[in-house]
Parts: sequence; C-alpha cells; structure tokens
Amino acid sequence: MKDIIAFLRRLQANNNREWFNAHKDEFLKSQARFHQLVEEVIKEIAAYDPDVVGLTAKDCTYRIYRDVRFSADKSPYKCHFGAFIAKGGKKAGNAGYYFHISTGGGDCYPYCHMLAAGDYCYEPEVMKILREDICYGEGDFDRIVKQADADFKLDTEGALKRNPKGFPADAPYSEYLRLKFYCLTAMPDDSFWEGKDLAKRIANKFASTKPFLDYINRAIDFARE
Repeated sequence: MKDIIAFLRRLQANNNREWFNAHKDEFLKSQARFHQLVEEVIKEIAAYDPDVVGLTAKDCTYRIYRDVRFSADKSPYKCHFGAFIAKGGKKAGNAGYYFHISTGGGDCYPYCHMLAAGDYCYEPEVMKILREDICYGEGDFDRIVKQADADFKLDTEGALKRNPKGFPADAPYSEYLRLKFYCLTAMPDDSFWEGKDLAKRIANKFASTKPFLDYINRAIDFARE
C-alpha cells in the first residue's frame, strides 16, 4: 500500500486536471491494487458475515472525482480510495463496513486512514427506532459498543446538547440518544497498511463490529417493513 499512499500524497499536492491526466497510468495502477484489496477483504468478511457474499469491488467502491457543485473546495479529485462493504452494496441503504486509504497526513476525515462500521445517514424512522431500542434495551447497545475492538470509537460529531424529542432528560444512555448517527470509527496509521495479510487484518478488526452492525441493520429492516 505504500505506493498507493505515495500517489495520493502527490495528488493532494497537485490536485488539478493537468497533473492527474499526466499521471493517469499511475492512478489506474493504484486503483487496480486497491480494488484487489477490496475483493480480498470482502472474501475475508464473508467468512463471518454471509450478507456480503457475492459482492464485488465495483459494488463497494467510489469514483475518485469529487462533486464540487456545492463545495467551496473546488479540488477535482478525492485524495483517498474508499470502499463500503454492505448487504446489497454501497447504494442499498444498509449499515456496513467502510475503509479508506488516504494521505495519512491529518487526524480527521478524509485525510486520515479510516476503518468504520455503521453509516452516517439514517432515515428519521430508523433513528427513532434505534433510540428507542437503546433507551429501553437494558444496556444491550452499550455492551455491543464496548465489545468492539478498542481502536473503534463512536463518532460523536454533531451530537445534540439535549435529548431528542420524546426522551426525558434523565433517560437511560442519554449519551447515545444524543448522537446524530451511529458509526464506529478507527484511524490506523501508515504502519497498519504495511506487511502481509492486510485483508485478513482489516477483516479481523471488523469482526468485532458485526454485532453493532446487526443491531443497526435490524432497525433498518424493521423501518422498511
């Protein structure tokens, strides 16, 4: 993965169409290597999560081109390669396993390397169900979060200052009720991506988050019924 990271760092320093077009072969080589890794990770995760069986890299990966229509940052290219491995693929609306390789030069999305489990966009009905499950579940959600690999933390960005409507101020597990989404994230450094058996190591990290995803996807399925 060193070559991919090196390419992304050069892209970050030269984020324009002229440079990108001049280095298109290098991009395609990096993209192909990342897609190979995604296929390997899918295979490893499928050993404990049958919902991802049959997925391909195409089902789970994203274009490198940024949508700049509503962004102050007009840089045309992303500086990371990402994949979202979830039942039905990245567009199915299910919570899943996400990882991306980036420049590694920052401590926040998208510049950090990242592993994540969950999603960042839930329908209001799903959030209502999840909050009710958490509040009245006698600690089930708390136990599931705490059994994930220690590198994973709940993303608290944008958390509410008060409990959402319908939940009293002293409701159990209020710290979870106030979250605007449910996602576990880890930010491994460059060294994580080096060495042998990378796909297996990624999948092993994600294995501890499967109960969390099952909990989230149960609410998603219920909301669809």
